[in-house]
Amino acid sequence: MNSATERSEFRLGWTVLFAGVLGVAFGASPIPFNVIGFTVAPLSAEFGWTRTQILIPITIFGVIASLLAPAFGWLADQYGVRRVALWSLVAFGLSFAAIGLTPTSQAASTLYIYYALWVFVGLIGIGSTPVTWSRAINMWFFKRKGLALGILLLGTSIAAIIVPQVAEWAIREYGWRAMFVIVAGFPLLIALPIGFFLFREPRPEERPQAITSNGGKLTGATLGQALRDYRFWLIWFSILIIALAFGGAFINMVPILADHDIPSDVAARVMGILGLGILSGRIITGLLLDKFWAGYVAFPLLCLPAISSYLLLGTDSNFMLAAFGGFLLGFAAGAESDLIAYLASRYFGMLHYGKIYGMLYMPFGLASAISPVLYASVRDTMGSYDPILTAAIFAYVIGGGLLLFLGRYPETFPETEGDGPSRPALETA
Repeated sequence: MNSATERSEFRLGWTVLFAGVLGVAFGASPIPFNVIGFTVAPLSAEFGWTRTQILIPITIFGVIASLLAPAFGWLADQYGVRRVALWSLVAFGLSFAAIGLTPTSQAASTLYIYYALWVFVGLIGIGSTPVTWSRAINMWFFKRKGLALGILLLGTSIAAIIVPQVAEWAIREYGWRAMFVIVAGFPLLIALPIGFFLFREPRPEERPQAITSNGGKLTGATLGQALRDYRFWLIWFSILIIALAFGGAFINMVPILADHDIPSDVAARVMGILGLGILSGRIITGLLLDKFWAGYVAFPLLCLPAISSYLLLGTDSNFMLAAFGGFLLGFAAGAESDLIAYLASRYFGMLHYGKIYGMLYMPFGLASAISPVLYASVRDTMGSYDPILTAAIFAYVIGGGLLLFLGRYPETFPETEGDGPSRPALETA
């Protein structure tokens, strides 16, 4: 495929990519994780809840959404990604705004009502995450797949740069309940209308030839074949380990910095710098993936947050150390999210991409959901985040190292329609 073909991919798909960026930015993947850290102080002041109690909703949301990711991936495979993504944006925006309806009562039942509202967000929001958006982008791009996915997932960088600032301002000016309503405007008033006009899957003649058979049909492994492939499980456990270390550091960044005498407005700037790190990680990782094998790209980049965790152990009133640590953490987060979508498509093809990506998104979502509560629990019981930050240093190195054993990309995939046990094995280069 020559440079003209590369330019053709972007010429044909740039409007879809633009809509996908906004869909990712203002969907259910980044927004809850970018705002919940700012609710620790106001909820604790109003209700007397512990840090662990306040952060449990992100676990509830993440676990439910992660378990449903393969189902939403199947819906996107079966009924088209446009329909699933746009309706999920509507559902996510409305359910997220509804959290602002939490009662003002000090009764114990208020906590469970608050949790129930987050359950609803998890049940209907996962279709507005990269599980859906990345399917379409993978169908528009092949030669520049890494760069296109990096650009797509810049959406989480946009969220990390903008949403914390808006959340902090909204809470300060109008209270935490109003913050949920204000932030819900992002999916409902920005991502949804642009997605409605611009987002779609390519027609068969618009697809890159490399992802189709001679008959123009998509090719790829079935979910059953993927689950029997050792590479699937290497990717799965790598994602689990990295996300378990990263998710808690990201969500607890504001209280971690508060423990080091860094106020919330300065912490919001650190979160913005973290967002810049995610942005840089997206683009640089995407460019590298288009040039080099994924294992050589992934291992050094996923070791960067080990340095970040070390810096966060000693950031007392030091904005520069906190900012640099946040940048490195964000850079590696950008790399990891790129890798999930890229590896799913390169090792298993596009025929059943939604289901396979959903299964690979599951450990990311589960670990990202459990990790914040794990970090908060360590802080509540031990009085410091330092023990969990120290353990995270080793987790990053191990998780990144697993990807060095993936081997070369498959050159072809069997043309199959079902998921039966008798399908042929993947052909590898």
